[in-house]
Amino acid sequence: MTDLIRRDPDAVNFPPFETEDLRQNLARFLDTPFDDPSGARPFVGNYRWGVYAFFDYDGEPIYVGQTNERLRTRIRRHLTNQRTDAVAMSVLDPFEVFEIEVWPLPQFQESSRSDLAARQHLDALERLITERAVAGSQFKAILNEKDPPPGDLAVEAPPSFRSRIVSERVHELRSHPDFRIARRSLIISRLAQVISERKVQGGLRRVLLTQAKRLQWLSARRYEALGGAASVPVEGDGEE
Repeated sequence: MTDLIRRDPDAVNFPPFETEDLRQNLARFLDTPFDDPSGARPFVGNYRWGVYAFFDYDGEPIYVGQTNERLRTRIRRHLTNQRTDAVAMSVLDPFEVFEIEVWPLPQFQESSRSDLAARQHLDALERLITERAVAGSQFKAILNEKDPPPGDLAVEAPPSFRSRIVSERVHELRSHPDFRIARRSLIISRLAQVISERKVQGGLRRVLLTQAKRLQWLSARRYEALGGAASVPVEGDGEE
């Protein structure tokens, strides 16, 4: 008998299955050894400086960010109960994240946050990864509320690590298109409510537009896969 069967949900303080599963798989991702150019193999989540990108169940890039406080800290803050503005404002839905890719910057591991060269390099890398994400998206947009910091420095992308953070069991639950349509509609509703209640800048409205396009695309794909116009009954057919 498994622990999940033995547990009494009314008597034990433990998170729901999907939450616990996410934490376990995210920890596994962050604790994956990374082939550092120095020859060392530190855990990927232990790099202080780096850029990360989230991808949905269709492989679509949906969010790009940067950190100089450790990849582990920043990514966990997005996807667990340590909420960020992006999650709190319904810009990013953790339920949409299927894969993560990270680009660590080991050369700045000992650099302080005030290191100007390190910050400029980090900003330049975020610009590069964002440009690639937007170019690789069929919507030519991602869900970031803000654009990367401007600058003239150009850098090359360092080696990266990409892997899924969703187990097969959770994939079965969340990958169904109707579930994703319902979830995406919910997030759009929440975001629209945020916009209606506050004086917001154009970034949030751009996210709303992008999410609406993503919802329309997924709904259309599902509709056509089930027969499209041919599946729509004609009024009176079969009626007495």
